[in-house]
Amino acid sequence: MTDLITPELAHSGDGQPYLYRRAELVEPDWTRLPGWKDVTAEEWRSVQWQRSHCVKNVKQLRDVMGDLLEERFYEDLTRDQAERATMSMLLPPQMLNTIVPHGADDYTAAFYSDPVRRYMLPVFSDRRTDWPSHPHATRDSLHEHEMWATEGLTHRYPTKVLAEILPTCPQYCGHCTRMDLVGNSTPVIDKLKFVAKPQTRLDDMLDYLRRTPGVRDVVVSGGDVANMPWPRLESFLMSLLEIENIRDIRMATKALMGMPQHWLSSDVLSGVERVASVARNRGVMLAMHTHVNAAQSVTPLVAEASKAMLEAGLRDVRNQGVLMRGVNDTIPQLLDLCFALLDGANVTPYYFYMCDMIPFSEHWRVSVRDAQHLQHGILGYLPGFATPRIVCDVPYVGKRWVHQLSEYDEVRGISYWKKNYRTGIEQQDPEALNRTYEYYDPIDTLPPEGQSWWQEHAGNHLAKAEARAAASRTAAEAQKLLDLN
Repeated sequence: MTDLITPELAHSGDGQPYLYRRAELVEPDWTRLPGWKDVTAEEWRSVQWQRSHCVKNVKQLRDVMGDLLEERFYEDLTRDQAERATMSMLLPPQMLNTIVPHGADDYTAAFYSDPVRRYMLPVFSDRRTDWPSHPHATRDSLHEHEMWATEGLTHRYPTKVLAEILPTCPQYCGHCTRMDLVGNSTPVIDKLKFVAKPQTRLDDMLDYLRRTPGVRDVVVSGGDVANMPWPRLESFLMSLLEIENIRDIRMATKALMGMPQHWLSSDVLSGVERVASVARNRGVMLAMHTHVNAAQSVTPLVAEASKAMLEAGLRDVRNQGVLMRGVNDTIPQLLDLCFALLDGANVTPYYFYMCDMIPFSEHWRVSVRDAQHLQHGILGYLPGFATPRIVCDVPYVGKRWVHQLSEYDEVRGISYWKKNYRTGIEQQDPEALNRTYEYYDPIDTLPPEGQSWWQEHAGNHLAKAEARAAASRTAAEAQKLLDLN
C-alpha cells in the first residue's frame, strides 16, 4: 500500500504532514507583462476592457508576453491548437495574469510548469504520445446529451437537472467536460450546435420543470452564465423561482475567478440582489458554484467578487475544482487551494472532480487509487463542512465519492461502480440498479502487466478513441433530433 505520508509532506516543521499558515492574497502586477505595461487600474477593473482584451490566438498571446517567452513555446502551442486542442483558446487578462504571477528568471521554464497554464493553455508537449486518448474516451463522456429532457436540459439524477442555457464561456478550459458542445470548433473537433432558438430552449426547459414536480434542484450552467446578458439570465432565474417545486438554484460560473469584474459590475450586482431577495422570500436556496483549480488564481479581486455575491444575498459560494496531474495532484496543492478559497475569499471548497475521459486528456487524468490517496491526505485539516469530496463522475451513473467503488482491478485500471437511481433514459430498465458501470484509469499509470494488457486488447487505441468520439457525436445528434420531434 502507498505510504500516505509522502516526502513532500514529511517535513512541515511542526511534526504534521502539512503546515497551515494563512497567506495574504495578492493581485499580480499586470504591468510586468510587455503588452499591458500601460494598462491602468481603472481599465483592469473594467469588465468591458477584460472582455475586449481576451487572448484568443497565438498572435495575441505574443502581443502580451512578447520576448518573455521563447519561440519554442509559441511553436508548441501552435502545434497543439492544430492537432490536439478540443477547446479554442480564450483567456481573459485576469486569468493570464495569474500564470507565473510573480515573474521568474527563466520565464519560459516557469510558464511551462505553471499549473494554471497547464490546464488553460495546453501545448503539444504536455500531451502523452503513448496514450493521448483512452480507448474509451468519448466527446460527450458523461452522455449528458442522451439524457436531455429538452434541448440542453440534462435530467440524470432523480431530483436534479442541469440546464445548459448557453454554449459559450468568458474563458475556455482545455479539459472542459462539455467540449463537444461548448465553444468554437477546433481543427480536431467539430462542435455540436443547439438547434432551437435560445429563448425557445429556455421556455422548453421551464415548461418541463413545471410539469415535473419531482425535480427540486436546478444547476444553471452552460457554458458559463456570465456570458448570458444579465436581463435574460435574471428573467430565467425569476421564472425558476415561480415554480413551486424548485427549492435549490445554483448558478455555475468559472468567471467568478476568470473574470470577477463581471460579477462586480453594478448592473449585475443589483440584479443578483433582486433575485436573491425573491429567493429568500420564497424559501429557495440560491447559490453560486465556481471552478478554481490552483491557489494562485484566488486574488483580491476574486475575493471581492465572492464577498459581493454573499452580501447581495446568495446563500453560499462553492468551488467545484477538477483534479488534474501537474495542476493540483498533491496534498499541499489541494490544501493550499482550499485554504485560499476559504480564508481569502469565503468560498466553500465543495468538490474535486476527477478529469473526465474526453479525447486527448490522458496527461491530465489521475487514477482512482491516486484520488483516494489525495482524499485521505486532506482529511482533518479543514472544517468538516468545507472538506471537499473527491468524486468520480462515472458514465451513466453520476458523481461517486472515490471510496464508493464496488470493485477495483488496479492492474488493468478498471473500477466498477453501482448506483441507487435510474437516469432519465433508464426508467424502463429493470437492471439499471443491479449492473456495474466501469471507469478507467489512465493507462500510463498502470503497472507493466496492465499496460501490456491494454496494448494487446486496445489495438489502434488512438483510432478507436477517435471512432468512439465520432460515434458519441452521432448518438448525441440523433438524440437531439428525437427530442425536437
